[in-house]
Amino acid sequence: MQVHITGRHVEITDGIREHIYDKVERTLIDFPRVEDVRVILEIQKLQSIAEVLVQGKEVHVEGKSESENMYTSIDQALEKAERRLHKLREKVQAHH
Repeated sequence: MQVHITGRHVEITDGIREHIYDKVERTLIDFPRVEDVRVILEIQKLQSIAEVLVQGKEVHVEGKSESENMYTSIDQALEKAERRLHKLREKVQAHH
């Protein structure tokens, strides 16, 4: 699984980078079809925005979150993406 981190109007520090890698590994370890994770971080005025794009074999899920703290935005966006992946997996398994 590859993780790409992009910053718009924000510098990606080592702390943020490590936080993202740790959270992605813990959160998405249950999904073997995930091949690529893109995390886009952005700051607009006082809001920190994190967008997570998860792509893989027949999988495309997005999660986006806004808050005043960048770490909180990252965590919430990853949780949204994880919920959508669970929902997608349940939908696929229900048809079999």
